[in-house]
Amino acid sequence: MADINHQAAEASCPEKFTSGNCMKRALLVYFSWTLTSSWLGAADWPRFLGPEGNGISRETGLLERWPEEGPPRVWEIQSGETYAAPSLAGGALILFHRVGAEEVVDCLNPLAGRERRWRFSYPCDYADDYGYNGGPRATPAIDGNTVFTFGVQGKLHALDLKTGDVIWKRAVDEEHRVPKNFFGTGATPLVEGDLLIINAGGPEAGIVACDKKTGDWRWKATQDGASYATPIAATIHGRRHVFVFGKSGLHSIDPASGAERWFIHFRSRAYESVNAATPAVDGDRVFVSASYRTGGLLLKILPGGGYEELWRSPALSTHWSTSLCLDGCLIGFDGRHEPEGILKCVAMESGAVRWQEENLGRGSMILADGRFIILSERGDLILAAASTRAYREISRLRRVLSAPCWIAPVLASGRLYARDERRLICFDLRRGTKWGEAKDPPQASEGKKKRSQD
Repeated sequence: MADINHQAAEASCPEKFTSGNCMKRALLVYFSWTLTSSWLGAADWPRFLGPEGNGISRETGLLERWPEEGPPRVWEIQSGETYAAPSLAGGALILFHRVGAEEVVDCLNPLAGRERRWRFSYPCDYADDYGYNGGPRATPAIDGNTVFTFGVQGKLHALDLKTGDVIWKRAVDEEHRVPKNFFGTGATPLVEGDLLIINAGGPEAGIVACDKKTGDWRWKATQDGASYATPIAATIHGRRHVFVFGKSGLHSIDPASGAERWFIHFRSRAYESVNAATPAVDGDRVFVSASYRTGGLLLKILPGGGYEELWRSPALSTHWSTSLCLDGCLIGFDGRHEPEGILKCVAMESGAVRWQEENLGRGSMILADGRFIILSERGDLILAAASTRAYREISRLRRVLSAPCWIAPVLASGRLYARDERRLICFDLRRGTKWGEAKDPPQASEGKKKRSQD
């Protein structure tokens, strides 16, 4: 902690660190870390789609409905452009975004978003061929005291959560000859035991794994191209699987060895198409889905490690948002474009649609405390009952963010973090508190800016 205090005070004060003014600022940073670590550590959101990678939170005690003006706002900030969600752990919020000609990793106070503890950045000249923003797509992954980021041009970094110092770095795009792909690099790396597993897309390294502590390569598998779907791990019938929904279809990988157990082709016939939704795992069943007239596929994983295909159906064609599993059903957004977006509940047993709601367009959602928290593409924030019988909307805050909103909401210790491409808002969803009505705590000084030698 002393190193952080020194860097924060030194960066903002022309005087020597021993001056009383700088010492006060240093102490403010110290207490900020201490307080937020104790308040937020019990319910972190350290990776894409939350603690279990499935969009489901175990938090309780949340507001059962929202005031007409919406839940209390704790803070709001502008950011650089990005499609990456924030990640929270250890009393820190990690924001990964593009500022000018750099990809930037900021460590913020989750309770006071304008308080920046440290910043790490490196050059980035990515330009999207289809006119989308040039920011990162992959969400940071936090594991203990390490932050992993995977930039839009394939630059992989492991950073110290407390200081922002570089632990190790790899140029995945160069080392594995990864092509640019349609929208750059976009799948969040998966922390699995002592490995970091990456949906890379190299011609001889479709999926790669490195030692999470050193960055040394451990294995590589498949020749499949990269997708925008984050890998997910699950233990089924006593076997550990890592499911990677690559460019061409779904792979089951043994994480210990990198051996591919099986592959099933699942992709649109259209060349300009992508697989982007993370596989949804429910017990021994795995669901993948894609847009571009592709539909959904449900598999049953067998005790020997193989699979049985249960059904294919056009009923649920998810584009970029991942379906949630609830009481034997899949809840997800069907449709490639905003005007045709429909939220559907599909029974796993049959593939039949239980209910559908057309008044949302496309969006993304999480499940917490018996309710869906939905962020629509057009910027509405919605609270709905978590039910497989019917859609029942409880509260709606209209146009709280600007379209397009393609980043799933984040929930940590009762605070909801919702964002569009340029703005991030923190709401207080806890019952019986007034934190959201208070002003932000005093702002600590900014940490020293660091840059790698990329």
